[in-house]
Amino acid sequence: MSMVKESVDVDVPLGAVYNQWTLFEEFPRFMEGVDSVTQLDDRHNHWRTSIGGVTREFDTEIVDQLPDERIAWRTVDGDVKQHGVVTFQRLDDAHTRVNMAIDFRPEGVAEKAGDALGMVDRRVKGDLRRFKDFVERRGGEEGGWRGRVSPG
Repeated sequence: MSMVKESVDVDVPLGAVYNQWTLFEEFPRFMEGVDSVTQLDDRHNHWRTSIGGVTREFDTEIVDQLPDERIAWRTVDGDVKQHGVVTFQRLDDAHTRVNMAIDFRPEGVAEKAGDALGMVDRRVKGDLRRFKDFVERRGGEEGGWRGRVSPG
């Protein structure tokens, strides 16, 4: 398994940043290589990605979600193996830090080489930068879900 950790400071209040992040179906608007995310229910999403000419589909399960603090997930179906957590930290009334940690298993020679060259780290960093730009341009969220998903 490989681990990626990245963070970005967003010039938007904590609640708005968290709310925007919970709109998973909007991820293709700022995540490179994500073609679609379909929210199946409060805990499950179906992903379709195209990275390096390889299209993959997989399902994720949210295993822990605490409003304004964290969202943790894991893959449960498909050919992608990963789990991760995104946390939200209030810096002041108008600024929020978003921290992401993803543990994943690269498959095949191309993915292993890309991981070794730091391509995954750069992609996650770019996704967070694009999220920052996305939510800052709006000045707030487009909606959100503030429910609690407890582990287990």
